[in-house]
Amino acid sequence: MKLPLSALVVLLAYVIGITAFGTWLGRKRRSVQDYFLAGRSVPWWAIASCIVATETSTLTFIGVPGQAYLGNWGFLQLVFGYVLGRFLIALLFLPAYFRGAIYTSYELLQKRFGGGAVRATSAGIFLAYRTVGDGIRLHAAALVLSLAAGVPEWWCIALLGVAMILYTEEGGVTATIWTDAVQMFVYLLGALVCLVAVVRLLPDGVSGALAAASAAGKLQVVTTALDFSKPYTLWAGLIGGGFLTLATHGTDHYLVQRLLVAKSQKDASIGLVLSGFLVLAQFTLFLFLGTLFWAYYGGRPFARGDEVLPTFVSTELSGPLVGFILAAIVAAALSPSLNSMASTTVRDFYLPYVRRDADEARQMRVGRFFTVFWGLAQMLLAVAAQNVQSALDKGLAALSYASGPTVGAFLLGVLTRSATSAGTIVGMLTGLLATFSLSNWAGMAWTWNVAVGALVTTAVGWTV
Repeated sequence: MKLPLSALVVLLAYVIGITAFGTWLGRKRRSVQDYFLAGRSVPWWAIASCIVATETSTLTFIGVPGQAYLGNWGFLQLVFGYVLGRFLIALLFLPAYFRGAIYTSYELLQKRFGGGAVRATSAGIFLAYRTVGDGIRLHAAALVLSLAAGVPEWWCIALLGVAMILYTEEGGVTATIWTDAVQMFVYLLGALVCLVAVVRLLPDGVSGALAAASAAGKLQVVTTALDFSKPYTLWAGLIGGGFLTLATHGTDHYLVQRLLVAKSQKDASIGLVLSGFLVLAQFTLFLFLGTLFWAYYGGRPFARGDEVLPTFVSTELSGPLVGFILAAIVAAALSPSLNSMASTTVRDFYLPYVRRDADEARQMRVGRFFTVFWGLAQMLLAVAAQNVQSALDKGLAALSYASGPTVGAFLLGVLTRSATSAGTIVGMLTGLLATFSLSNWAGMAWTWNVAVGALVTTAVGWTV
């Protein structure tokens, strides 16, 4: 597909505009607290919107409609767990995070266990996981743009990567938070544009499409079978999704940073819980869109579900609207983790192990340097993913096994007084081994990985 000039203008205008906006936002942020925590000044509604944007990627934007197209609405069972997990975080973790001044989630482990082994292990897992995961996320967005514009993918990686680095390096977390808030509305508006377009093309209207989908079993949501090999069941959703959210939103500094910037613990709690219901509404919209695509195409087979939305956009929408949908895809991709990775590098490695007496000016210089460093690392991973996607996927899956042990370490830290640093490390290793074994040799679905790793780590770590 060759991108129409009008679509290209809209897309480039968005990328340039969001980069300029993010850079402008951070023009007065000069202290470490400003750069890494936005001066702890962000209101609850911005917390909610930036969390939703942060956990939504290009893969979500094009993949969830594909889930409904090829299957049913069973994915929502996982989202029920996402909502439950947020309540648990607000109850268990947020009080600990707002008890004293901390910059990263892993500082809590240092305060609880001392030494530094548990903190360094968890922070190292985070940096490795984010580099690989967000490199693949960047590759996915660049691939869509590359196919749409008919240009080499590495050009698109360079465009998106440089934009991401520019506004994050200059604007700090303030730029990330407020550009995320804007971008949530952009990609949701993009989904609504697709929705209006497909509704107008349905021969029997929405009611006819839903009647046909219901008859074909494509509106089914709940599966109550207790089958650990199936990723989307009610139990896998509530338990697995709940623990997965404890990992992503409660311990992973990428999203925990979005909570630490809040004005207060109350603002953080309200924003976090509200984001769960917003995500539920968002995924319902995406699944509804996929069902309408299924009705429009008459169930026409696609090799992969994530081909459905791009196919519709490229064949049924006009030039400016194509540009806007591509901007929406970019919006879903440009939620950078660079500032959270830089703050983890500075606070969890540089200060404890390299320069304990570093003043604010030096911390800022090091933070800016590592913002660029991690941005370039993600760009290199995105380039590599063009040719070795399967290997990277396996590497990402292996790193994801460590999310459960990290959650277990945090649970030991906030729920027990007797757990020790050595016992927690033993528990984490055992949890990692148990998750890897059950997933690869017993056929356990990926949705259970975090729950198993966390529970085994907690039990073994407490016992040892």
